Amino acid sequence: MVRPPWLAQGENRQSNVPMRRFATSLLMASLACACAAPQRVEVVELSVAQAQAAMADGSCSSRALTQAYLDRIASVDDAGPTLNAVIEVNPRALDEATSLDRERAAGHVRGLLHGIPVLLKDNIDAVGLANSAGSLALADHRPVADAFLVARLREAGAVILGKTNLSEWANFRSTRSTSGWSSRGGQTRNPYALDRSPCGSSAGTGAAIAASLATVGVGTETDGSIICPASMNGLVGLKPTVGLVSRAGIIPISISQDTAGPMGRTVTDVAILLNVMAAVDPADPASPLSTGQRPADYATALHANALAGKRIGVLRQAMGYHPGVDLLMTHAIAAVRAQGAEVVDITVPTYNAWNEHEITVLLYEFKDGLNRYLQQSGTPVGSLEALIAWNREHADQVMPHFGQELFELAQSTGSLTDAAYFQARDEAKRLAGKDGLLAVLANDRLDAVIAPSTSPAWKTDPILGDHFVGAGYAMAAVAGTPSLTVPMGDVDGLPVGLTWMGRAYAEADLLGFAFAYEQATAKRRAPGYRDR
Repeated sequence: MVRPPWLAQGENRQSNVPMRRFATSLLMASLACACAAPQRVEVVELSVAQAQAAMADGSCSSRALTQAYLDRIASVDDAGPTLNAVIEVNPRALDEATSLDRERAAGHVRGLLHGIPVLLKDNIDAVGLANSAGSLALADHRPVADAFLVARLREAGAVILGKTNLSEWANFRSTRSTSGWSSRGGQTRNPYALDRSPCGSSAGTGAAIAASLATVGVGTETDGSIICPASMNGLVGLKPTVGLVSRAGIIPISISQDTAGPMGRTVTDVAILLNVMAAVDPADPASPLSTGQRPADYATALHANALAGKRIGVLRQAMGYHPGVDLLMTHAIAAVRAQGAEVVDITVPTYNAWNEHEITVLLYEFKDGLNRYLQQSGTPVGSLEALIAWNREHADQVMPHFGQELFELAQSTGSLTDAAYFQARDEAKRLAGKDGLLAVLANDRLDAVIAPSTSPAWKTDPILGDHFVGAGYAMAAVAGTPSLTVPMGDVDGLPVGLTWMGRAYAEADLLGFAFAYEQATAKRRAPGYRDR
């Protein structure tokens, strides 16, 4: 069932409860009598370490923790502020948690994610849940196998709590799309200001984790889809080096740039989640390149003095679009210096010269990758061409605000053997990577580059679409190298993040730098759910 757009703008929803909401209510009712003496758990801003400590001393269980998050989804996401961040809950979540509690009672604890509820973006295959990319065309698509990263999470003892809403097709359907809106899930709202954008495409994961609807979450990014929603929702978000985390079982846009990544309220939680997500998967052609490139434990890089003696470059070409953001950057630079780092201004001669080449690459790779996924996964719609036709037939439901011009452009491209594709791919990588980020890192002897992640959240506008005014993450996205955002303050109560970019497989360094900055500044604030 589709939520009408006006419901996502804050109207009374009691007479139009979507099917996911109805199913959640039934789940809550059916489980109410299952716990003879339910434990009350406070999950707001709860960290992985705090949850593990409570489960270890017996003051909490995974079942009680999972129940508390399900209750919070019902009270905050479905009612109250009505964030509309969670598109579907796992009907077996409590059973999974109970099984993990039995393991703990028997003396077997799999690791730091044992019993921890995790939310997944709704473009990642997970058995028992739909995988739709937010599209009604795939609302009935239920994968028969877990994505590689989901299998890793389950093996580590995580409870798959459910799926989060996203910008439909990960924001690759229209040039006029609205972040956080999908035809299956409706409009996700920013928990800091309900009339503002949560950014996308990992909008639901960003809003959900900011609002403590799970301990941690998984997003995906092609260009900004982790960094932007993490920034605008006051989170830490990490976009890994392409291939460090397997893309197998994820609805694709670009084999060159796609990656999944962890999103959390602290750097430590992100490092813990990355430990499980990062692994070599032969099914992903970029994955074997990461062999031997990751530490045994990313948390070992988290030191309060990690910035001491480091040389950090400031990308001022990514500034100047908002005075409040520039002021926050001034304070952030001072804080980095205060932690013992040398901070220098840098210039990237090729800055943004990759844009035209990038879009060409994405159009070619989207057509190829999506067709492969749809055919191999046995989805109800078997090709991009068929999907375009389906959308036209159901335009009143799936295209009430914007069209599918990116779909149509992608369909008009040739194959990945075309010379135009090879040229665009090589030029994009050169301009953003070899002659861009990697060049300044080498030439200026830098350990990392910092920039503002993006602007404060703009007002959600389904008619005119998103209102991007500036961001600092694109260079790493196109280069395929890691980037990380950490809260650096707010503008009128709207969070803004500080992005750190580094060389391929430098995730441990970036986590260490961000941890030192986070500990010194403590800029994260829980959301206030203001109406405007």
